[in-house]
Amino acid sequence: MSYKVVLLPGDGIGLEVTNAAVRVMKTVAESFNFELEFKTELIGGCSYDKYQSPLTDETLQSCYDSDAVFLGAVGGTKWESLQHNLKPEAALLKLRKALGLYTNIRPAKIYNALIDSSTLKKEVLQGTDFVVLRELTGGIYFGNPRGFDNERGWNTMEYSKEEVERIARMAFKLARGRRKKVTSVDKANVLEVSQFWRNIVHEVHKDFPDVELNDMYVDNTAMQIVRNPKQFDVILTSNLFGDILSDIAGMITGSLGMLPSASIGSKYSLYEPVHGSAPDIAGTGKANPLAAISSAAMMFNYSFQMQKAAEVIESAIERTLAKGFRTADIFSDGCKLVSTEKMTDAVIENFNEIFHEQALGVFTL
Repeated sequence: MSYKVVLLPGDGIGLEVTNAAVRVMKTVAESFNFELEFKTELIGGCSYDKYQSPLTDETLQSCYDSDAVFLGAVGGTKWESLQHNLKPEAALLKLRKALGLYTNIRPAKIYNALIDSSTLKKEVLQGTDFVVLRELTGGIYFGNPRGFDNERGWNTMEYSKEEVERIARMAFKLARGRRKKVTSVDKANVLEVSQFWRNIVHEVHKDFPDVELNDMYVDNTAMQIVRNPKQFDVILTSNLFGDILSDIAGMITGSLGMLPSASIGSKYSLYEPVHGSAPDIAGTGKANPLAAISSAAMMFNYSFQMQKAAEVIESAIERTLAKGFRTADIFSDGCKLVSTEKMTDAVIENFNEIFHEQALGVFTL
């Protein structure tokens, strides 16, 4: 069994965290006896520097030819003055649209060892485990007309019935394997597009009577995520709202460096850490690789249907944190401050320990 993975390290710390994820992926492949074929391509600012395009047709074709795509991060102050369609971030929008990646899945759960790293109270965080499903290829980021002049700026937020239906179905299916609760987030009190969203979600819900559905305005949801995050199971929302809410969910873990994500379509899939390129710490060894490693776990789960491999990776991350290993973004007194490479070493060591423990039937966290 062999899988083709295209690597898009991108800019800044994207290179370092992608390298960490690849090391873990190779360890998993060796342990579970399958092959991974990697191909690396440029994306974002580094692609613009070489090709004057943040995403070339050649890179896109490599993605089409793959079984999964792994992305590091793109962007940086170096390219901020470029026109909109040439900026590194434009490559992400183009890639998501071209691959039909209409659903972004971002888990937000608390690792027990990090419960004191968040600014939220322990009793608020304990037991939190939810996912944000963000519609990824529609909404205001893709709507037309758009633009600005000296007097005004304008964007268009729109959704088709098909776009809402397909992500709603994914949300209800995902909830069936969890706690069977979907919270659909909108702004239906002031936005017609949100009222349309709500109507379609409720139509789809008729096919999933075993799953609870409730509606919540986006501003209230933002408050509730930091007030009572345990109430959520699956949050279903649009592109713009999901972008904001999933970053707010970084408060759950204490750092965006802990948040993985998966972008899923009908045929293709892409995995990436939620954090940005952080050019200020690139090359210093301070980057947290855990979000990238956890994103690799999501790849094994969603693209390769290797749930066991994903579970061992997550257990390895949990054990690594329980042993006190910390990168700078999650460091606290009494812990071991380590570099990106050393944190990756620790995860791999714990992965191997857990894999052999499970083989012997003596596994413990």
